[in-house]
Amino acid sequence: MDILSILVTVIGLCLFETISSIDNAIINAEVLTTMSQKFRKIFLTWGLFIGVFVVRFTLPWLIVWTATPSLGPFEALLATFSSDPQVAKAIEDSAPFLLIGGGTFLIFLFFNWLFLEPKNYGLIGERFIYKQGVWFFAVASILLAIIVYFAIRIDAIMGFSVVLGSTAFFIVHGFRTNAEHKEKELMGSNLPDLSKFFYLEIIDSTFSIDGVLGAFAFTLSVPLILLGNGIGAIIVRQITVGNISRIKKYIFLKNGAMYSILFLGSFMILESFGIDLPSWFSPLITFMIVGYFFLKSRNAIKNNNTKNDSNGK
Repeated sequence: MDILSILVTVIGLCLFETISSIDNAIINAEVLTTMSQKFRKIFLTWGLFIGVFVVRFTLPWLIVWTATPSLGPFEALLATFSSDPQVAKAIEDSAPFLLIGGGTFLIFLFFNWLFLEPKNYGLIGERFIYKQGVWFFAVASILLAIIVYFAIRIDAIMGFSVVLGSTAFFIVHGFRTNAEHKEKELMGSNLPDLSKFFYLEIIDSTFSIDGVLGAFAFTLSVPLILLGNGIGAIIVRQITVGNISRIKKYIFLKNGAMYSILFLGSFMILESFGIDLPSWFSPLITFMIVGYFFLKSRNAIKNNNTKNDSNGK
């Protein structure tokens, strides 16, 4: 990869990690308000170390290593920068299994949001689809059947990877649903700050899965994923303690994150079937989608301020 490609990839990863972690930042900020200053600092130091260097480093490395068992741990870490043709071939051969599983996870995540999660409606049709929430499981089942059907025609292991991706989604979704209930309990509870700290770390780990799996739509390079996602995680921590009330005003950022997830998941599945996309394509689409919903959010803020000014006169 040349310097420009690396730069575009890292910026895209950073943006995607930041936007996809907005919900995580909000949960963190609300729970932190119930904790002492001491444990807030601990969360922002040791919590950052665990979230970035343990979870966001270990997870992509383990995924690449598991998908490419012929490589050793060090080779899996630096595979995309290796000049060894055997290493390059091993990564190329394992990529479809990794991409199709991660892509399935992301697509299920998008449709779960579209059908079941309360939201600010940013596009025409979102309100109608949300009212048909019961159809999510039918849509997910049909998508799973279609993707598996085409995958097993190429390789049975690809079909199994699709099933693994859907299984991972439902496991993570279960943890997050439980987290929403636990957050309400913690806000009014007298649990020790240490317990709340460990709770936040567990939630941060589950939210990091989106960013890690989506990162493979940008690159298979573990060092680049670590760099881009790590910078994004640091930004999210800063948002958590300094600008969360301001970020909440950008009501369509979550929409931008979810539509980015839809496209990145789709790109991963297309690439798993041998359709090559340029390295700059995923970052470009992410910039465009997030930029559109950022501007839409800013216009909503301006309209709301104008309305409040008019009512105040």
